[in-house]
Amino acid sequence: MKKNIAIIMGGYSSEYEISIQSGNIVYQNLDTEKYNLYRILILKEKWVYVDENDVEHPVNVADFTTTVKGYKIKFDCVFNAIHGHPGEDGTILAYFDLLNLKYTSAPFYQMAVTFNKRDTLSFLKPFGIDVAKSFYMNKGDHIDTDSVLKEVGLPCFVKPNHGGSSFGVSKVKSNEELKPAIDIAMKEDDEILIEQFLDGIEISVGVIEYKNKVKVLPITEIVSENEFFDYDAKYLGKSQEITPARISKEQEKNVIIAAEKIYRVLNLSGVSRADFIIVDNKPYFIELNMVPGITTESILPKQAMAAGISLKELFGNAIEMALK
Repeated sequence: MKKNIAIIMGGYSSEYEISIQSGNIVYQNLDTEKYNLYRILILKEKWVYVDENDVEHPVNVADFTTTVKGYKIKFDCVFNAIHGHPGEDGTILAYFDLLNLKYTSAPFYQMAVTFNKRDTLSFLKPFGIDVAKSFYMNKGDHIDTDSVLKEVGLPCFVKPNHGGSSFGVSKVKSNEELKPAIDIAMKEDDEILIEQFLDGIEISVGVIEYKNKVKVLPITEIVSENEFFDYDAKYLGKSQEITPARISKEQEKNVIIAAEKIYRVLNLSGVSRADFIIVDNKPYFIELNMVPGITTESILPKQAMAAGISLKELFGNAIEMALK
């Protein structure tokens, strides 16, 4: 019998439109001979099942079911395609746990920790993962720019502590630019992270649970036309994403070791993508994406295809690993 799969998309953050694109790619590529597919749009104002004719049917939040023509539909598994809150931060996953409903992401606790950039860095440092120097700040804190820059130097990056797709991120080159950059980041989050600039090779690498084993995918080198890998570079074609990365065998080995170690020590499952800057031969961990973009232009699907894994196999494997 076919399994009923809910593909959740949308969310409550600035990334909701990107999430809808990702969710639709999953919907278009999953095997319909094995699964009945249901697109579930999660927005602040509504939770609805959107059928093949784009007709909306309300979702009952008491048991996460929907009713179509008098027939109640229950789900066997949820494919999480929500970037940001409430999918990537674990909030909705705790709700699914209460309903005893399987999902494709890592458990809600791991998702909550990894969505918090500074908590992730603090967790990984004792395990020997190299990271950039950083400074943390909360909304309402006194801003002493001299103290901040003494810690991280110039240039530096200011970013929201939670969030993705480079919303609210700025590269700061002078003391005068720091305060406006903090204000921009604070529009996205009440907590921010200010990080040292690392001059090196920017790379990104997917790590997934594939056929019951942890698998590190081919590494992607990122060459942005802009100051950094910002929204335009990620989604509007203003970057080169080169897979496999043009790095040495030693650099490749070090990245693979670090990426797999991060996946294992955090006790992750499902799909992830880790970003690093390589300085000399040492990879410095930047951040982790636990619901990375999965549109046709996104990095992780390209890495999977470079490893000989089709989108159909990638998405289907995620469901089978969740159901096992």
